[in-house]
Amino acid sequence: MKFIGERTSFVDQNKKTTIVINPENIFWHKGLMGAWFAMWIAIGGTMIWAFNTLKLNQQEKLIVVIFLVFWFYYAIRVGRALFWLLWGKELIKIDRDGLIIKRSIKGYGKSHTYFLENIQKMRVQQPKETSLQAAWENSPWIQNGERIEFDYIGKTVRFGKKLNEKDSKLLFNLVTKKIEEYLKK
Repeated sequence: MKFIGERTSFVDQNKKTTIVINPENIFWHKGLMGAWFAMWIAIGGTMIWAFNTLKLNQQEKLIVVIFLVFWFYYAIRVGRALFWLLWGKELIKIDRDGLIIKRSIKGYGKSHTYFLENIQKMRVQQPKETSLQAAWENSPWIQNGERIEFDYIGKTVRFGKKLNEKDSKLLFNLVTKKIEEYLKK
């Protein structure tokens, strides 16, 4: 196993190349997200308890149900962001058949296969360091921030979550080199 950058490792075998991108390992991000998720669950539990225990009129019940719908949506979003920080990985495999990308949390996740012949215009997409987009994507509750993208049959595919500029360029060079090698075979 070889490392390119702080969070990216790869294994180059005879017939395939496997790349693993780990999420940022910042302790206070994990603590902040864990506390936020715990408080969010406590709020939802309190609202469910209130809905089942207190005597509410029809209008109050409607308000609580609407609140719980929004609460549930954000509980899933915050939970996924926390679980990504704790156990997430981006797995990329390049072989003769194609480029396979899987976003995995504890081994669970869906893999997507992209045939090498259909991959076009691979590029590094790095926002300016002082831009609003960079500040937004660097926040711990945001899961996006993919730095490498390519066109694939009319859609744009992205990977390389929250990589810094140096690491994204190193990963870009590795991926493009391996794709070219496998296309020649």
